[in-house]
Amino acid sequence: MEIKTRTGSPYPLGATFDGKGVNFSIYSENAEAVELCLFDSPTDAEESTRIRIKERTHQVWHVYIPDIGPGQLYGYRVYGAYEPTNGLRFNPHKLLIDPYAKAINGTLQWNDALFGYEVGNPDGDLSFSEIDSAPFIPKCVVIDTSFDWEGDTPLRIPMHKSIIYETHVKGFTATHPDIPEAIRGSYSALAHPASISYLKSLGVTAIELMPVHHFITDRHLQEKGLTNYWGYNTIGFFAPDVRYAATGTHGEQVREFKEMVKALHQAGIEVILDVVYNHTGEGNEMGPTLSFRGIDNSAYYRLADEPRYYMDFTGTGNTLNARLPNVLRLIMDSLRYWIQEMHVDGFRFDLASALARELHEVDKLSSFFDVIHQDPVISQAKLIAEPWDIGEGGYQVGEFPPGWAEWNGKYRDCVRDYWIGADSMLGEFANRITGSSDLYRDDYRTPAASINFVTAHDGFTLHDLVTYNEKHNEANGEDNNDGDSHNRSWNCGVEGETTDGEINALRAQQKRNLLTTLFLSQGVPMLVAGDEFGRTQKGNNNAYCQDNEISWLNWKEQDEKLLTFTKQLIALRKEHPIFCRRKWFQGMPIKGAGLEDIAWFLPEGTEMEDSHWQNDFARSLAVFLNGQGIRSLNDDGTKVVDQSFYIMFNAFWEPIEYTLPPMKYSKRWVKVLDTAFEKIERSEEFEAEQKVKVGPRSIVVLMATEKI
Repeated sequence: MEIKTRTGSPYPLGATFDGKGVNFSIYSENAEAVELCLFDSPTDAEESTRIRIKERTHQVWHVYIPDIGPGQLYGYRVYGAYEPTNGLRFNPHKLLIDPYAKAINGTLQWNDALFGYEVGNPDGDLSFSEIDSAPFIPKCVVIDTSFDWEGDTPLRIPMHKSIIYETHVKGFTATHPDIPEAIRGSYSALAHPASISYLKSLGVTAIELMPVHHFITDRHLQEKGLTNYWGYNTIGFFAPDVRYAATGTHGEQVREFKEMVKALHQAGIEVILDVVYNHTGEGNEMGPTLSFRGIDNSAYYRLADEPRYYMDFTGTGNTLNARLPNVLRLIMDSLRYWIQEMHVDGFRFDLASALARELHEVDKLSSFFDVIHQDPVISQAKLIAEPWDIGEGGYQVGEFPPGWAEWNGKYRDCVRDYWIGADSMLGEFANRITGSSDLYRDDYRTPAASINFVTAHDGFTLHDLVTYNEKHNEANGEDNNDGDSHNRSWNCGVEGETTDGEINALRAQQKRNLLTTLFLSQGVPMLVAGDEFGRTQKGNNNAYCQDNEISWLNWKEQDEKLLTFTKQLIALRKEHPIFCRRKWFQGMPIKGAGLEDIAWFLPEGTEMEDSHWQNDFARSLAVFLNGQGIRSLNDDGTKVVDQSFYIMFNAFWEPIEYTLPPMKYSKRWVKVLDTAFEKIERSEEFEAEQKVKVGPRSIVVLMATEKI
C-alpha cells in the first residue's frame, strides 16, 4: 500500500501525534540515507512499509505521515559507511530503536542477527552482517500524550524536609499479599492503595525508583537464566519500561506510569527517578546494534583514540558523549519530558561523574552542568548525583556544583566504621552527622546537599550488614567474585543467620543504632526499601541479576518491632526541625566552646577540645543541639524554634556513665529514645549535671523539658 507523506518538521525529535497524523524526526550526522519502517504487529518479522526519508534539516531527518496515529509500531534503518576503524558502524540490515521513542513494545529477543557484524567470524566486529534483526528487536510505539492529571502540580517538598525511600517498581510489590496478583510488580501495583497506605504510614516524603527507562538484559545473563533486575542498561531514555506495565504494551505503559505518579502525588509523596545517561545497553565494540550505534556511532559515543573502540568510564563497555550538543540535547529533552509530561519531581544520576568528564578529567564546570543550570524546568527539579564513576579521578564526593545534592559515600563509610568499632577520628563522625560541612559548605550549598545513607541497592541490606562479614553472591553465577569485598560490615560473632538469642539481640540493636544515626543526622536521609523491617538478601551484596525472592521485599516475614521503631524514628525527625536544619551550624561544627547552636561533650560532661577529636580509639561523645539556635524562618516569617536535645553516642562494648551538662543548657531532660530498647517512648527524667548510664553500643536521646 502506498503511503502519502509530507515534509514534516525537524522538531520535536521522535514520533509526535498531532491529532491528524504523525511527525517522525531523528538525528544522524553521518548517515547517507534513513528509512522509516512501519509495522502492523509486534510479531511481524518484517515491516509492512518502508519510507525513504527525503527531508534533512541540520542533521535531522524528518517526515510527516497523515492518517496514522497512536499505537503505530515503527523503527528505523540507517544507511552509511561500515568502517569500525573510523568509528562508523552503519548497517541497514539492523532495525533500530528511535532514541526518542516514548514507548517500546516488548523486550529484546537475543539472536546473532542483532549484531552489526557476523558473530563467530574471525574478523570479529570488522566483519559485516546481512541478517535482518527486525524479528528480534522490540518496536517503537507512537503514543497519545493526552491525560487528565486532575490538577496535579509539583509538590515541591523542601529538600531539607525530604525523606527518600529507594525502591524497585517490581521488587516492592511482587509478593505483596494485599495487592491483586495480576498487577503485582507493576506501576499500577505501586499506585495501589495498599502500597500508598504503607508509604504514608512509614512517613517517607519521596520514593526514588531504580531505573524505569526501557532497558535490556545482557545476553550472558539471559543464557545463565538470570536477568538485569536493577535496570542499569538503558536503551530508551523516554520510554517507561514495558516490564512494569500491567495494562498493556502499545503505549498503555505511559498512561499507567502517569496514573502511578498522580496517585503518589495525591498522597503527598514525590517521585524521583534513578536515571542512567552515562551509557547505553549496546556495550563495547562487540555489543549489539540496537539504536545509537547504528544511527550514528561517532555522534553519540565517546570513542577512543583508535575509534574502533570506546572510552569506558562506566564499566559497561561504552560512555555516552555528553560533550556533544546532540547528546546534551537528548539528555535535556529526556529530563524535561519526564518533568513536564510524566510529572516526576527529581532525578538521581547514576555514575554522574562520567557525564561531567570533558576530555578525560571530571570537570564541575562542564557543559553538562551549564546546560542544566540555565534550564528553567530542569534546574527546579531535585537533582541528585551519584558522584563517582570507575575512571581515574572519578570519586567526586563533595565536588558537584551548587544546586546539586550528592549520595554521600563518605557518610556511609564513616557511620558503618563507627558502629563496628573501627579506628577512626571522632571529628569525621561529627562532621558526617552534622551535614558534612567539610564537603559542601564552601560551595555555598546547604546540609541538604548531603544525601545520607547507610545502605543502598548496591551492597548489603541493613539486616545483612549486621549478619555477614563476607559477601555470599554464589547465586550470581560468578563464583562469588562479583560485588565489593570490603563492606565495613560486622556479623556480631556468627556468619549468617543464627538461633543465638544474644547475637540476634545485638544485631537488632545495631540496626537501631544505624537507623537512629541516619535519621537524626543533618542532611537528607535515604532509606532502602525493606531495611525498615529487616529484609535480607542472604548475604548477596550485588543482587543486580536476581529477579526473585533474593531481591523482592518479603511482606510475610517482617520484623514488626523494627518496623514500629523506624516509623517512630521518622516521626520524631519530622516533628522536630532541629534534626533537619536548612542552614549550617555556625562556626566549625566540631568546635565546642562558645557556640550558640551546638556543643560537643565528653562523657564526663566537659566540652570537647581540639585534642579530643584526634583520638582514634575514642568511641563515645555527646552533642547538644540548641532548639533556639536554628536561625531559619517558617513560611509565615516566624522564627523556627524547637526543643533542645542532648544525644549521647556510645559505640564502646561496655556501658558508660555520662554526666549531663550544666543548667545553662537545660534544667531538666526527659529520655525520648534509647536504642537499647525496641520502642521509642518517653521514660526517665534527669536533672542538669546528673549522671546517665548509656548501655554498650547504644544511643540515648534526651529532650529538654523547657525552651531555654
